[in-house]
Amino acid sequence: MISILLAAAFGLIISIVGTPIYTKWLVKQQFGQFIREDGPTSHQTKRGTPTMGGVMMMLATVLGFFFSLWLSAAIFGTSWAASASVLLAMFLMLGMAGVGFIDDFKKIWKKQSEGLTPKGKIVLQGLIGTLFAAGALFFKDDRGWAPASSKISFTRDISWLDLSFAGPIVLLLLFIIWANLIATATTNAVNLTDGLDGLATGAAILVFSGYLLISMWQQQHLCTPTPMDTVCYEVPASGQMAMLAASLIGALIGFLWWNTSPATIFMGDTGSLGLGGALAAFAIITRTQLLLPIIAGLFVIIAISVILQVGYFKISGGKRIFRMAPLQHHFELKGWAEVNVVVRFWILAGLFVAVSLGIFYGDWLMSNGGSF
Repeated sequence: MISILLAAAFGLIISIVGTPIYTKWLVKQQFGQFIREDGPTSHQTKRGTPTMGGVMMMLATVLGFFFSLWLSAAIFGTSWAASASVLLAMFLMLGMAGVGFIDDFKKIWKKQSEGLTPKGKIVLQGLIGTLFAAGALFFKDDRGWAPASSKISFTRDISWLDLSFAGPIVLLLLFIIWANLIATATTNAVNLTDGLDGLATGAAILVFSGYLLISMWQQQHLCTPTPMDTVCYEVPASGQMAMLAASLIGALIGFLWWNTSPATIFMGDTGSLGLGGALAAFAIITRTQLLLPIIAGLFVIIAISVILQVGYFKISGGKRIFRMAPLQHHFELKGWAEVNVVVRFWILAGLFVAVSLGIFYGDWLMSNGGSF
C-alpha cells in the first residue's frame, strides 16, 4: 500500500511541478495548437495554446513508478525489478504516445491541423500492438503465468472463450488481432474525447482509479496452490500494476491542474494516444477486456457518437443526428458552457466506473457464496 501511495505522490509532484516548466519551453519554441476550422467557433481563442503536454504526463508516470519501486525496494527489501506485465504496459502506453508525438510534431511543423495520415497511424499502431501482444502471451514468470491470457475475459477469464483452440500459431494470430482491436478502439476513443479543457484528463483519472482498485483487489486474491476463495486471479504482478495505475493517476491530477479551463497546455495526441494505449494494456493484463466498454463508458459513448454521425451523414445524403460530433461539441452548440459539459461528462464517467466496480466485486462475491 505504501508503494502505491509513493507512486501516486511521485507522479503528482513530477507532473504538477514539471508541466509549467515544460509549458514555458513549448511557448519559447512556438509549439502551439492548431484548431480545426470546422470546430466550434469559441475554440478559435485556444489557437496557439501549447500542445504535446502528454510528453510530461508520460514522463511523470514512468518516473513516478520507478522512483516508488526503487524506494520501496530500499526500505522494505522487495525486488528492484519491474515485472514483464508493467514493462509491456509501459511499452504499449509509450509506443502509442510516440505515434501521437509524431502526429503532433507534424501538425506543428506544417502549421496545420492534419498530422500523420490515417494509413501511417494504423501501420505504426499495428506494429506496436503486435509486439505488445506477442510479448504479453509468451513472457512467463516462474509460476508459468503470462501477462496476458489466451482466454477472452470479462471480470476474469471466460473458460469457454479460449483462443488457443487450434494451436499456438493460430492463438498468436487471433490474439494479435484481438489486442490490436482493443488498442485501436481505446486510442481513438480517448483521442475523440480530448476536445474540451480537462475533459479527457478528468475522465481518465476516474477510469484508471477503477483499474487501481481492480488491481489491488486482484493482488489480495491471487491464486495460490490452496486458494481460500472459489474465485481467485491468475494475474501476475498485479501489485506493480496497481503502482503503475497510481503513478498514472498522480501524473494526470498534476496535469489537470494546468489543463483545466482555461487550459495553459493541451495533452495533444501524445497524451490521448498514450492514455488509450495504457487503457488497452490494463484491460488485457487485468483480464477485464469485455468490462472495458463499461468502465470506459464515457469514451465509448463519445466514439459511438462520431460513428453514428458519419454513418447517418453518408446514408441520409448530408443530414446529421447531432449538431456536431464528437458528442461534447453537440452540447456546446446547444448553449452549454464548456465547464458544464466537462463536469457533467466527468459525472457520467464516474458512474460508469462505479457500475463496473460493482459488477467486478459482485461477480467475486456471488461466486464465493455471498449475496448483496
